[in-house]
Amino acid sequence: MQHIGHLKLTDEELQQLSALIYKHTGIVIDDEKRSLIINRLQKDVAAHGFSSYYEYYKKILEDKSGFMLSRLIDRISTNFTYFWRESDHFVYLKKVVLPEITKKLEKKGRHDLRIWCAAAATGEEPYTIVMVLKEFLGFRAHEWKHDILATDISSVALEKARKGVYQKDSIEKLPRELWKYFKQVSDDSVEVREEIRRQVLYRRFNLMNKVFPFKGKFQVIFCRNVLIYFDPQTRAQLADRFYQIMEPGGYLFLGHTETIGRNNPHFRYVQPAVYQRV
Repeated sequence: MQHIGHLKLTDEELQQLSALIYKHTGIVIDDEKRSLIINRLQKDVAAHGFSSYYEYYKKILEDKSGFMLSRLIDRISTNFTYFWRESDHFVYLKKVVLPEITKKLEKKGRHDLRIWCAAAATGEEPYTIVMVLKEFLGFRAHEWKHDILATDISSVALEKARKGVYQKDSIEKLPRELWKYFKQVSDDSVEVREEIRRQVLYRRFNLMNKVFPFKGKFQVIFCRNVLIYFDPQTRAQLADRFYQIMEPGGYLFLGHTETIGRNNPHFRYVQPAVYQRV
């Protein structure tokens, strides 16, 4: 049993909250992540003056507006990221994936690149992808429709992403040629330029939705550092849904510690954390 101030988090309360979180997000909270629950939720519990975690849990169930549940999800979902994270993915995107896909599309007389960032967090990943696209397309950029769909379960993270303002040191790992896509707004902060920001469409979306309601299919999906929070069954279901909304030959990028297995019938293993739809 663990304490928060004078409040105890009982095993039963941990199970109730874990089940609720799993049902709505697919995130598995086991005993190892017990301290995560405590660290993330103690402020909410204290701020509302709840006398127990069960009372907090009950309030979430009773709240018909969904606001309390939404706050719980914002607290639990991890939104740690930075520009040029797992940089070899962006290099591979520019050198291999984009040349291959654009060539294929041009043969069909198409100029519509569709890329989805399925766990956009605070926006560093989708903005980086747009910059890489701009560098790759160069003077041909105006010939292509290349907007990015960026979704996340956290409305708080998405709000920050839309603003596009970051600490100056967060772009340190970016190649220097990409710094031109930012403008300095203060001594220690930068803003993503409007031309990049307007090419990303942000939407709140839960990957646990049984149906992905997208009109067209994607050639590239980034879903990095999310699967580590899911159990094997949820990972397999998600891979099936990605398969259904991807064009044949499309590429799926995962986080470097993640895998959908080399024997997945829908995807061919290309290199660590990169798969191609069969």
